[in-house]
Amino acid sequence: MLLIAALAILGMLSVTSIAIGSRSVPLSEVVRILTDPQMTGVSAEAVRLRIPRMVLGILVGMALATAGTLLQGMTRNPLADPSILGLNGGAAFAIVLSMATVGLSAPIQYVWVGMLGSCAAAICVWFLGSIGAKGATPLKMTLAGAVVAAMLSSLTSAILLPRIDVISSYRFWQVGGLSGARFSLMLPILPIIGIGIGIAVLCLPGLNALAMGDDLATGLGSRVRTVRFGAWAAAVMLSASATALAGPIAFVGLVVPHAARLLVGSEYKRILGLSLVLGPILLVTSDTIGRVLTRPTDVEVGIVTATIGAPCFILLVRSRRLQQI
Repeated sequence: MLLIAALAILGMLSVTSIAIGSRSVPLSEVVRILTDPQMTGVSAEAVRLRIPRMVLGILVGMALATAGTLLQGMTRNPLADPSILGLNGGAAFAIVLSMATVGLSAPIQYVWVGMLGSCAAAICVWFLGSIGAKGATPLKMTLAGAVVAAMLSSLTSAILLPRIDVISSYRFWQVGGLSGARFSLMLPILPIIGIGIGIAVLCLPGLNALAMGDDLATGLGSRVRTVRFGAWAAAVMLSASATALAGPIAFVGLVVPHAARLLVGSEYKRILGLSLVLGPILLVTSDTIGRVLTRPTDVEVGIVTATIGAPCFILLVRSRRLQQI
């Protein structure tokens, strides 16, 4: 029932997102435009331009929420998130570097380069977080992710500052946005997101076992290394795809899995199922709020999600549960 209610809310928010913008369109007229492809006029054109933006919000929300769920499950770290662990920063740095050096411009090329950057960032975070006698701990992984993310952000800025041409291409990525949505850009990346979510579904039994500890998971027959590698690979695919499409949008992968866990408990099948809906709800709602606040201009969705996610992150850091990990 909860999942059905969330899907209904997402449907209503999606229609509302199409209706609201610099020129608002009545919902009744939106329905007529959607059911009659032959309709013309300013309102019809506005609606058709907003549809790709809404679809992109759904895709990116699903990708980031799934990546966050996987990372939190495989590390047993409630602070794990594509942006906090440097995956978004790695993808963004690799894409900017490729734009500045070899002039890559096709979105599908961004994805492959972004995946390479995410993989490199993930390896660095894992290596730094594993230093010491106790190996990788939640605190060390979080600190290592913060260090790697800050370093990559500085390197990205160093590349951008002297290159005005690259800045113009990268501008909408800086805070993460949906304004560049085009179906022609989404279609090549859609299979990658689908594969990543498919791998995530296959990892769910293993993530439930990992929640009880590595030793007990091994005793129950779970292949711990295989599960971790699969979850890690899927998270990299999803975060790189989302970053290539919309830029490094922060906190979605952190907040959404926790909201789902609060609503449905600790079983990862339910967490992922609800996260796949809550992620798009957060992105579509944030994008709509950004368009309403400063009409006729837009506040990019990354600013709105950061405004929501930052207080949630602070609450998590101060929680007793985190102190006990």
